[in-house]
Amino acid sequence: MKVENITKIYRTKTSEIKALDNISYEFIPGKMYAIMGHSGSGKSTLISILGLIDTYTSGKISIENKDVSKLKENELADLRMKHIGFVFQDFYLDEHLKAYENIILPMLINKEIKKENRKEKALKLLKELGLEERINHYPGEMSGGECQRVAIARSLANDPQIILADEPTGNLDEENEKLVFSILKDLSKQGKCVIVVTHSEEIKNYADEILTISKGKLEV
Repeated sequence: MKVENITKIYRTKTSEIKALDNISYEFIPGKMYAIMGHSGSGKSTLISILGLIDTYTSGKISIENKDVSKLKENELADLRMKHIGFVFQDFYLDEHLKAYENIILPMLINKEIKKENRKEKALKLLKELGLEERINHYPGEMSGGECQRVAIARSLANDPQIILADEPTGNLDEENEKLVFSILKDLSKQGKCVIVVTHSEEIKNYADEILTISKGKLEV
């Protein structure tokens, strides 16, 4: 993923706010990146843009050598589905679905994964994350750390090359924070590009690169 001169401006009738100011960087597979900065610095705006959720005012983003600004809405959705996995602070698991069923959800819109293979893949991901005993548990029956691991497994459902994690340990205790960072680090070692937005200083023990955003500008 390559970001070139990305600027994001929020405009009102009377003023404009430059959330991101001419940011350029290349994120490569096999590395774990931490994006840090004070609240309001532009971290979440950047990760939303990287995830193709939010738009930008000017600049260029390339994923798989494709300029995303030239893609149609359905092509963007397809790129996001196949190449980007998301992990959030609040898990966003469906309380009415079991752990493995939550992981199957992203597969439902991926025509490349056959219906008969979905459950097998979900169970494999849960096992890899040490949750084989939680396969049939609902989110309300699991701890916060377990729910976040289910959420990580869900982010891997379509085997994306890029994992975007926005404050993934914000609701976890110290032990589970280290476990989640360790899992994300392992994913980078497996060849994925892992980008983590966090306030936690603990990330410095895991990330290959620490990027700081201050007043919309990127400091490496």
